[in-house]
Amino acid sequence: MPAKNLTNLREGESARVTSLLNKGSIKRRLLDLGLVPGTQVHCIQKSPYGDPVAYGIRGAVIALRREDAGGVLINEPKEGNRLGC
Repeated sequence: MPAKNLTNLREGESARVTSLLNKGSIKRRLLDLGLVPGTQVHCIQKSPYGDPVAYGIRGAVIALRREDAGGVLINEPKEGNRLGC
């Protein structure tokens, strides 16, 4: 089964970060935002065209583009509390 990434989360689902495949400055930015292995992430809202998506990360709401979110690997998504960051 292929690895899941943040783009696989639907609104209201949550998952934990397992690793980052991103490179360079975007990887540094994601790490600075708190996207490290073990971090709980909630998909709060998708824009009408699906890009960007608002995620709840460590008490903050962060909008990520699809290409950046695709490099963040996660465990199996779970239904969750929409704003339970």
